[in-house]
Amino acid sequence: MSTVAPPLGVVPMTKKKATIVLALIATGMIAFSLGLGKIGVVFALLLALMLTGIPVSIALGLTVLMFMYLLTTVPVEAVALKLFTGIEKFEIMAIPFFILAGNFLTHGGVAKRMIKFATSMVGHWHGGLALAGILACAMFALVCGSSVATVVAIGSIILPAMIKQGYPKEFGAGVIITAGSLGILMLPSIPKVIYAISTNTSIGALFVAGLFPGMLLATMLCCTTWYIARKNNYPRMPRATWGQRWKAFRESVWGLMLVVIIIGGIYTGIFTATEAAAMSAVYAFFISIFVYKDMPLKNTPKVLLNAAALSAMLLYIITNAALFSFLMASENIPQAMADWILSKEMGQVAFLLFTNIVLLLAGNVMEPSSIILVFAPILHPAAIRLGIDSVHFGILIDANMEVGLCHPPVGLNLYVASGISKMTITELTVAVLPWLGTMLVFLVIVTYWPGLALWLPKAMGMM
Repeated sequence: MSTVAPPLGVVPMTKKKATIVLALIATGMIAFSLGLGKIGVVFALLLALMLTGIPVSIALGLTVLMFMYLLTTVPVEAVALKLFTGIEKFEIMAIPFFILAGNFLTHGGVAKRMIKFATSMVGHWHGGLALAGILACAMFALVCGSSVATVVAIGSIILPAMIKQGYPKEFGAGVIITAGSLGILMLPSIPKVIYAISTNTSIGALFVAGLFPGMLLATMLCCTTWYIARKNNYPRMPRATWGQRWKAFRESVWGLMLVVIIIGGIYTGIFTATEAAAMSAVYAFFISIFVYKDMPLKNTPKVLLNAAALSAMLLYIITNAALFSFLMASENIPQAMADWILSKEMGQVAFLLFTNIVLLLAGNVMEPSSIILVFAPILHPAAIRLGIDSVHFGILIDANMEVGLCHPPVGLNLYVASGISKMTITELTVAVLPWLGTMLVFLVIVTYWPGLALWLPKAMGMM
C-alpha cells in the first residue's frame, strides 16, 4: 500500500513525540499553577489527575481528599458528611425529573409530530427540511431540557429524511448538531438547574430568561441554513395548505402544552421549578402512553431504568463537585479569585471576555455539568461584585456550554450525531463550522446585551 510523503522540510509527529510535547505542556501548566500558592496547588492537582485520563468527577473527589489530607487540618470525616449534605437540596430533584420527562418525550412520538408541524410551515423554503429540523429542535427544547436528547429525538428522524431527499449528509449533520444545542438554552435546562444550585440563583428566572436568546439563536441558525441551501440550490418541498398546517398543529399541541404547564405553573406560583419538573415527567408519561400511544406501557420500566442511570451519573458528578466547592469555600478561594480579578481593574467588558475565553477553553476538556460546577462558584462572586446580574451570567455560561457541545474533543452532540449519521468526528467537525461561527456571533450578542435575557423575567416579576 502506497503512502504519501510529508512535505519537504516537515518532520512527521510520531506518537511518542506528541506524547512528550503534551507532557511538557502539562508540566508547564502544573508548574505555573504551583506558583500561585494554595489556589495553584488545588488546580495543579486537578489538572494532573485529569491528564492521566481519570474522569473529571473522580478527579474532583481525589483532589479534595489529597489536598485536605496533606495540606489542611480539616478532619477527613467532614468529607463523608459533605457527600450527603452536598446533594441534600430540594432543587436537585428537578434533574432526574427533567431527564425522565425527556426520555418519555423522545420515545413517545412528540418529536415526530413537532417535525411534521415545522415541515408544514417552512418546508417550501430553500433547505426547507433543514429549517424544519431547526424549528423542531427549538420546539422540543422548550419541553425537554437536554441537548443530547434533542439531537437524538429530532436528528434520528430528520437526518435520514434529509439524506433521502438529496441533501448532503454533512449539511444535515451540521444543522442537527448545532440546533440540538438549543436543548439547554430554552426553557427547562439541566445546566441551568446546576448553575442555580451552585450560585443560589432563581431557577424559574433562569428558565424564562433563556426563551428570547433561544429564539434569537434559532433564527440565526435558520438564516445560515437558508443561505447555504439557497446558494447550493438544495431541495424544497411542496407548500403545505393551511388545512394541513392546522392538522399538524393539532397533532403536536399536546407536546407543546408542556410549555404552558412549566411557565404557567412557575409564574402563577402553583408549583416551584422542581415541582414543575415532576409535573413534566407525569404529563410526558401520560401523553406518550395514553394520547399519542406511540410508546407501549410495557416499555415504561426500560425508560425509567435509562433515566435512572443517566440521573445517577449526573448526581455522582454533582456530589464530587460539591466536595470541590466545599474545599474552595474552606480555603476562601472564590473570594481570593474575585479579589485578584478586581485587582487587575477589569471592567465588565474585559471580565466577560475573560469568562468566555476560560469557559470555551474548559469546553475542550470537560462536559457542561462539570464546567459549571467547577467554574461558576469561582467566577460568580467576581461577576456580582462587578455589577453583572446573576441570571444574565447564567445565560452567558449556558451559551458557552452550547458551543462546547458542538466541537471536539468532548462535544457530546458530535458523538451522538456520529452514531446517527455514521460519520467520523473529523468529518462532523468540518461540517459544523459554518453554524459554529454563527453560534460564536450569538455568544458575543448574549454577552454584551443583558437585556435580551433579562427583559422577560423582569416583565413577569420573577426578578
